[in-house]
Amino acid sequence: QAQLVESGGGLVQAGGSLRLSCAASGRNLSGYAMGWFRQAPGKEREFVSAISWSGGSTDYADSVKGRFTISRDNAKNRVYLQMNSLKPEDTAVYYCAAGKARAPSRRRDDYDTWGQGTQITVSS
Repeated sequence: QAQLVESGGGLVQAGGSLRLSCAASGRNLSGYAMGWFRQAPGKEREFVSAISWSGGSTDYADSVKGRFTISRDNAKNRVYLQMNSLKPEDTAVYYCAAGKARAPSRRRDDYDTWGQGTQITVSS
């Protein structure tokens, strides 16, 4: 059974950086797009970033563009999210997700495997 496990979350001051990692088991991610989503308390899960199967195409939510960078290492079956210049409004549980197709997507329905999430808290 496919599983995704996120790591790298924690508490950071505003302006700081964190790097999230998502490791897959039971599924080869190399042929599929990968995405990062986040969910703050009382809010719906929202798109953060996505990357195509090859890494050649990426997409970012406007709120994180220029601050976050998504990348992947297909040899290691991992996806990363480098987060810089963090803001208190970035506080949320962050989830990685494996897509059903090769192209990146902002739609949750285009992903069929989800991690359990990792908490990011940015203090002001």
